[in-house]
Amino acid sequence: MGRILILNNIISHSCSVNSLAPRISHHPHSRTVSPSLLTLYTSAKHLSTSLAMDGSKAGTPKEMSSELDTTTEEEYASQSKLLQEFVNISTIDKAWTFKLGNGIGTQAMLSISQPNLLANKKRKLILSTDISKENNNSVTFKWAPFPVEITGASTIVPSPSGSKLLVVRNPENESPTHLEIWSQSQLEKEFHIPQTVHGSVYVDGWFEGISWNLDETLIAYVAEEPSSPKPTFSLGYQKDCSSDKDCGSWKGQGDWEEDWGETYAGKRQPSLFLINIDSGEVQTVKGIPKSLSVGQVVWAPSTEGSYQYLVFVGWPSDSRKLGIKYCYHRPCSLYAVRTFLYKSEGTELELKESSCEDFPVVNLTQSINSAFFPRFSPDGKVLVFLSAKCSVDSGVHCATNSLHRVDWAVNRKLSTSKNIVDVIPVVQCAKDDCFPGLYCSNILSNPWLSDGCTMILSSTWGSSEVIISVNVLSGELLRISRTESNFSWNVLTLDGDNIIAVSSSPVDIPQIKYGYLVEGANTNGSWNWLNVSSPIFRCSEKVQSALSSLKFSIMKIPVKDVSANLTEGAKKPFEAIFVSSNFKKDGACDPLIAVLHGGPHSVSLSNFSKSLAFLSSIGFSLLIINYRGSLGFGEEALQSLPGKVGSQDVNDVLTAIDHVIDMGLASSSNITVLGGSHGGFLTSHLIGQAPDKFVAAAVRNPVCNLALMVGTTDIPDWCYVESYGSKGIDSFTESPSAEHLTHFYNKSPISHISKVKTPTLFLLGAQDLRVPVSNGLQYARALKEKGVETKVIVFPKDIHAIERPQSDFESFLNIGLWFKKYCK
Repeated sequence: MGRILILNNIISHSCSVNSLAPRISHHPHSRTVSPSLLTLYTSAKHLSTSLAMDGSKAGTPKEMSSELDTTTEEEYASQSKLLQEFVNISTIDKAWTFKLGNGIGTQAMLSISQPNLLANKKRKLILSTDISKENNNSVTFKWAPFPVEITGASTIVPSPSGSKLLVVRNPENESPTHLEIWSQSQLEKEFHIPQTVHGSVYVDGWFEGISWNLDETLIAYVAEEPSSPKPTFSLGYQKDCSSDKDCGSWKGQGDWEEDWGETYAGKRQPSLFLINIDSGEVQTVKGIPKSLSVGQVVWAPSTEGSYQYLVFVGWPSDSRKLGIKYCYHRPCSLYAVRTFLYKSEGTELELKESSCEDFPVVNLTQSINSAFFPRFSPDGKVLVFLSAKCSVDSGVHCATNSLHRVDWAVNRKLSTSKNIVDVIPVVQCAKDDCFPGLYCSNILSNPWLSDGCTMILSSTWGSSEVIISVNVLSGELLRISRTESNFSWNVLTLDGDNIIAVSSSPVDIPQIKYGYLVEGANTNGSWNWLNVSSPIFRCSEKVQSALSSLKFSIMKIPVKDVSANLTEGAKKPFEAIFVSSNFKKDGACDPLIAVLHGGPHSVSLSNFSKSLAFLSSIGFSLLIINYRGSLGFGEEALQSLPGKVGSQDVNDVLTAIDHVIDMGLASSSNITVLGGSHGGFLTSHLIGQAPDKFVAAAVRNPVCNLALMVGTTDIPDWCYVESYGSKGIDSFTESPSAEHLTHFYNKSPISHISKVKTPTLFLLGAQDLRVPVSNGLQYARALKEKGVETKVIVFPKDIHAIERPQSDFESFLNIGLWFKKYCK
């Protein structure tokens, strides 16, 4: 296993190393919880300390002891231990496959993450396996004995052949960025790129683009542009001094520069760079306008002559950069730029300076306002890309995607007048159980089967994620993951014409699947899926026992009070995922948590969630509601919500809750509600509009007052579009009128605060740029003022997602305990 040698050498090269990762065990009954963590909650003193992890405002020990009057110390300890066991289940982030040197079989390399609670970081690991397929009914994965922990690496990117590995180590300060090139047995090259050349390499999954050329001598990548010079101020002058401090001078701040908002605070503009891995020479790619933020770069097929093309995505940013995280409605295009090369004396390709005036950057998709995730077909004749045109046109942050292609003129001059062909058009209103439209958040770097025209994609289909095959020439689309269950499926990578995927459900931990196309007549392109035994997702007996007692289903909820002016898609039933115990205790229903996703144009999928599985395991039923406006149900249903937030979505949630009550699956006296972001907006609306419905509520970074949010968020346009509908695009301004502010207030939960009496838990990230902490604090203080029982935890270093391991842990532990406190 040559690539195991690569990984062992990488970790030995790192400054701070934990060579093996024994917390991922190969024994099915082994416990994966650190003994030191198990004792965190064994006393009230330990409890109050750990609940204030990372400086969060969790209350004093005296306040905590008063809580223990109703919730015993033992229950805190028991639930924290169980949550730790759920948290320790690993996640597969990426996977790659390579043909073995003998041409028989495949080696796969999987990138895995696991929360490290004590370090408050994610532990990154690599696990390799040899794959051999004996026949159509059998495949063998021979796993390495242990995963290897990669410390300090921001990302790793194998070369196309698998013979080289790029390791990127971004600095945490103004130090150089480290790029390492590894062979199968050793570190081959190491380059330190100073801030005067570029800053950190983008590894965010959106602007991120790292691409090896075909002969593996050049790497194109996206990194922060060089830092701008700062003004220097001085109290005097000394000729000989070793530092600014010695000279009586200091660096000023200089002009403030816009960034792309949430998760990009302080990040400089993404720019395109090339490195020659033989010489270490780094060049900025010339000719790209300063007004473009670039990302997702790929090499075009090789051409004859002294140049190659790079294709990348460009986002114009002449005016204000509005937040881009989770926001697909920012216009973008595909561009191509020439990179000139020449042969050196050693016949290697070298970079050559070129004039951008002679060969300007070419916009390949001028006739469409959104184009991203470019992928070339194996023969290099077709360029395929996704589009979020519906989002850009309507102003909603996420909507139904479309898939397109353009012909690529090999060895010919590029033109801006390319004919864009629709491969998968937008679906407005899907027929029952038919394809609802494309909802695809990523595309594999190599998504192609051997026919050269069939792509494998993951896409949302109702409340599940499925795997589909798409013929980009004919447009034929097939759902190829299993349809007999409501599990969710996600493709990890391809092994030739076979698929390595993960399947899971709300009550089933992830399972690796190996899919192959069934040969023979009358198979209609059907796929067979084999279960793969893996050490990655093994969990404790306690978790297995808890999950085995649960079941789930996906319910269709009829729309209540259908009006004639609704589109057909908006009249169709929406869905909810119901998770419950296999049996009733003494004939009584478990308390119910209504779980509401954010967005609002997002979706809750029928996949495994560690935090929600924990809540299910401590005695709650879950009603996870995909109200109208969610992804996965066609464009008409999605577009029915903008302009009606706080009414249509609120009514859908109440309808879904009444539905399960009427079915005898929940008791009307034991209902709680949980939501984050727009889900927090809904939760806060619900406890105001239906004040007698809920015994407790919990919100994570909730939108409570749009009139306050519009002047402080990184996406003020969102406030206009969701409040006014698509016409809000034309009304958007950085200086809202009194009429606008009144409208925002009336659309907000705070307008109903006088009626609220539900005990409410607030979980807030102090660094949130999307829904700044002032929104939640204002609402929480108003509730306290009127005597409503309120608990607030602020995480000083967390952003909108509240996903740092300690913060996520503390959040869901408190949610479970808060709901337990108020449920009968």
